[in-house]
Amino acid sequence: MTIAGHKRSRNLMRTLPGVLISVFFLWYTFKGISFEQMRSLRVVRPGWIAGVLAFTVLSYTLRCVRWTRMMRPTGATFGVCARVLMTSLAANNILPLRIGDIMRVFTYAGDLGATPSAILSTVILEKLLDVFVLGLLFVMTMGFGMPRKVRVAADAALVVSSIGLLLCVFAACWIGSSLRSLSARLPDNSVMKKLEQWVLLAVDTLTQIGVAGSSLLLLQTAAIWACEGLIYVSAMMLFAIVSDSRGPWEAVSFGNLSYLLPSSPGAIGTFEWALKTSLVSHGAPDAQAALFGLVLHAWLLISVTGAGGITFMVHRARVHNHKPLLDSIDTLPSELPLPPPPPRVD
Repeated sequence: MTIAGHKRSRNLMRTLPGVLISVFFLWYTFKGISFEQMRSLRVVRPGWIAGVLAFTVLSYTLRCVRWTRMMRPTGATFGVCARVLMTSLAANNILPLRIGDIMRVFTYAGDLGATPSAILSTVILEKLLDVFVLGLLFVMTMGFGMPRKVRVAADAALVVSSIGLLLCVFAACWIGSSLRSLSARLPDNSVMKKLEQWVLLAVDTLTQIGVAGSSLLLLQTAAIWACEGLIYVSAMMLFAIVSDSRGPWEAVSFGNLSYLLPSSPGAIGTFEWALKTSLVSHGAPDAQAALFGLVLHAWLLISVTGAGGITFMVHRARVHNHKPLLDSIDTLPSELPLPPPPPRVD
């Protein structure tokens, strides 16, 4: 077997546990629900299709605008950033091991006119902003049936993360110098070193962007997830699913946080479980909530993967790139690498 063949076999073995997890969550989400119950989900208000379409386009356009803002120091244009971002999101939906993010860092570094480490810093910052806003939204909207200990832990985590994010936005220079000084005094540890260097990359990016730019990124992130939430609201109106006003907003936060759980590409299974759990806790019927999660997930995967795939194929045709995609993927590392070490402070 060739080296490429060994690598593909190894990657297949790595993805198998995720596939099994997805199968389990799908079974758990739909167990006890009959086909007749599933038929209860039907389009009731077709005019809301326009809302689903409009907010989907707006949500992902704002993602492209935000990443262009992060990449401004490199001189990358909106067109290039939008193409690369949508391609990477499509790849994440269909390929294992977050290969879309790895492609963004390595494959498209030349197109973006930036070093892989500079691109990696924006990817890390993007994830931190998203998780913070989603965590905030989850704590604000979680159902009252949630155990008190879980609510207390979530509130505490939110307070700590809020303070951390505000410090990153308004005191990035101080954090960077403090981390470097602390690192110089601590013994070497590979795990902590990797975490420290990833955090420093994101902090250095915030330093370059400045306080005003960082505040704008936070507002853009809030707008992105507001639009994403309105996709859920529009879809629930489309199918006339009844819940209280917080239902779709917990669904968007918990559903997207479920991507942090190990599963198959696209968070199949975990996403459906998270949406059903969220909506049922706010009064939606079990069967409708479960099938709604499946239908909405299918729409998000098809729309984003389709848009990214078309963008990818059009660009390949334009630049006359005939290299097989799997050959390009085989040259990528299997995970995001350790960033270059920060300068040590004596």
